Amino acid sequence: MRTSSRTRGRSRRTAIAAVAGLATCAVLITGCSSDSEGGAGSDGKIELRVGTFGSFGYDNKTGAKLYAEYEKLNPNIKIVENNVSDGQKYWDTLKLRLSQGSGLSDIQAIEVGYIAEATSPAMAGKFVDLATADGVSTASFLDWKIKQATTPDNKVVGLGTDIGPMAICYRKDLFEKAGLPTDREEVGKLWEGDWKKFIEQGKKYKAKAPEGTAFHDSASGLFNAVISSSPEQYSNSRGQLDWENSSGVEKAWDLASEAAEADLTAKLRQFDEKGSWNAAFKNSKFATVVCPSWMTNIIKDQAGPENQGKWDIAAPPVAANWGGSFLSVPKAGKNTKEAAKLAAWLTAPEQQAKVFAKAGLMPSTTKAMESEEVKTAKIDYFGDTPVGEIYSAAAQKIEPAPIGRYDGQVKTFITDNGILDIEQRGTDPDAAWKNVKNLIADKIDQ
Repeated sequence: MRTSSRTRGRSRRTAIAAVAGLATCAVLITGCSSDSEGGAGSDGKIELRVGTFGSFGYDNKTGAKLYAEYEKLNPNIKIVENNVSDGQKYWDTLKLRLSQGSGLSDIQAIEVGYIAEATSPAMAGKFVDLATADGVSTASFLDWKIKQATTPDNKVVGLGTDIGPMAICYRKDLFEKAGLPTDREEVGKLWEGDWKKFIEQGKKYKAKAPEGTAFHDSASGLFNAVISSSPEQYSNSRGQLDWENSSGVEKAWDLASEAAEADLTAKLRQFDEKGSWNAAFKNSKFATVVCPSWMTNIIKDQAGPENQGKWDIAAPPVAANWGGSFLSVPKAGKNTKEAAKLAAWLTAPEQQAKVFAKAGLMPSTTKAMESEEVKTAKIDYFGDTPVGEIYSAAAQKIEPAPIGRYDGQVKTFITDNGILDIEQRGTDPDAAWKNVKNLIADKIDQ
């Protein structure tokens, strides 16, 4: 979530929450939970609360119905998911609750952009070490994925839910009206090898764009995509924040700024709380969206049945991973042993394969990722598109970049207080860059 961002990303997706508002938004995670929660309820069942953001594909309504399956296998367990859309507010609130040692769900999801902070000495001790928990096999996860959640002294603070191999999702009908090819192989070749080519196709689309539509959803989304495909992102090889000297940040900023100033986007903020971005899917306001595997489920849910069959998936200009998350168990939770069992079960290869088939979240376990169930999977909403084949191939090309404890925060400052200002308010890119520098210097104490 992925994005949510996904988490994304989930890889996936976010807004800055002011410190003064943290106590208020704490209800986003806990549903007004208190220290008295936990243990057996009035019906004698153990209630396990799962805090998530975006879409993890576990739920019983639109997901793979894993909660219902687990409850059937474990009649003494009742699962309640506390889900929110805004990943940044979720993380800010989670940090507050961890510092207080109260109000936490039994399981808390963590987006990859914040996993380095979760494994830092200041925070790692607040989580259960899942390396030796019942049902956990750390060897089943992709090596780079489990390492992201492992502390220097080999404690595992989170189990990988998914990864975010990237593609481009596009509207075939809008491409046709704008005079662009619609076959996914031909579309992928339009921008193969260079994000600059993606911008060039956006300008061609704009010249003949169907009325009321833009080529791309969001300049911030484009920024995240470009930097996700770079070997240099926000931190250096030692995990130290070095965003100002990053060639990846520079390239992503320049291309996103160009797209915004050329009026190629719908000027939307992904995952905004007002729901404008979600509504734009349904109302056909843009023709492309950068599409980590977790994004397919968002498109299905938000574009609605009236747009089924109109979306397809093409290869991205450059291979990348955007998003992916983890399930952690806070030590301050009331049911840590049962929570660890549930986290292990939800992230096991068998369940990850089910989630991919239903919600498009690419597994982070080798067995699931390489299974025929995943490789041959299709999503009804996308018709005959070989979704499993596309994302399995993309996953093989992922070369993860170093991540640091401040990456998620820096990304949010750049996108929400930089790129978005250029896109929505017409701020000069140089002025926007200066504002971002000042914010990061003021807000991040290294």
